[in-house]
Amino acid sequence: MHQIKVVVTGSYSAGKSQFIRTISDIEPVNTDYAVTLAEERALKQETTVALDFGTIAINNKLNLYLFGTPGQERFDFMWEHLADGCLGYIVLVDSCRPAQLSETQRLMDRFAEITDAPFVVAANKQDDPSALPPAYVRRRLGLPLDVPLLACTGFERDSVKRVLLALLKQVIATTTPP
Repeated sequence: MHQIKVVVTGSYSAGKSQFIRTISDIEPVNTDYAVTLAEERALKQETTVALDFGTIAINNKLNLYLFGTPGQERFDFMWEHLADGCLGYIVLVDSCRPAQLSETQRLMDRFAEITDAPFVVAANKQDDPSALPPAYVRRRLGLPLDVPLLACTGFERDSVKRVLLALLKQVIATTTPP
């Protein structure tokens, strides 16, 4: 059986852990600890400090290994370790928090330094009425049109699956000679 390493990254509280939890065939491994900063505690009670890990069988010959990064920049030393050997990555954006878009841009710039693997961007939390439309997210992030940006709801398996399939298409497109 072949394994493909995929990284799921994004800013704090973008929905990375839930994304992996929604699609994983196993009970995900996580390194969640109580949030210590008051401004972060307003969003959630626990945060990932090292990684999340889950798997999904694509077929009987192929497994995706999903590695979720911590979102806070103070844990960014883990990003390089987790990105090592990945064939692609997903950048999750919290569509309900426009103030986080500049943080997401910094994270994307850092990942571009770490790996040249293909990626897709998922505008998460699209089920929330306050979510920014994906086209707005694309403009604010300055994403080129060749980078797929998908609407996503991290609690919905079909939505998560669409994002993963889009990433696999990007991987195939960038690794297949013309």
